[in-house]
Amino acid sequence: MIDLALDPGFGSAIGRGVGAIALYAVVGLVLMVFGFYAIDWTTPGKLSALVRNGCPNAVIVTAAGLFSMALIVVVAIYSSAGKLDEGLLSALIFGFVGIIVQVAAVRLLEWITRLDIGALIESDKFAPASVVVASAHVALGLVVAVAIS
Repeated sequence: MIDLALDPGFGSAIGRGVGAIALYAVVGLVLMVFGFYAIDWTTPGKLSALVRNGCPNAVIVTAAGLFSMALIVVVAIYSSAGKLDEGLLSALIFGFVGIIVQVAAVRLLEWITRLDIGALIESDKFAPASVVVASAHVALGLVVAVAIS
């Protein structure tokens, strides 16, 4: 017979960990949803409908935006060094800053390159320029994430 001896605080540590996971998941989800709607609101056309309809450029740009938001949230959580309250607050603050920076930068990219983002994401055909817009999202997510750490 195997005798399993657990530390007295094991159960409460597991409970705190599960609670932290749930709270970070909620913060991450809120930021991702807010980020999606910020991109949708500032992009011509209805982004959610374009993604549902499988417009390849809309899917690429949206996926890159969500991926970059996840980078920001993950680094904010990691840099909190196990302090739940600071980690949640950092994730929220840096997440919202990241959303603002991404939206502004993509609009600036559109203006500088004279890209018609609306026509680009509404197209049923893949447009290589969508990779440029997606790359801008990921690059800015990396910049914000590194700035956090």
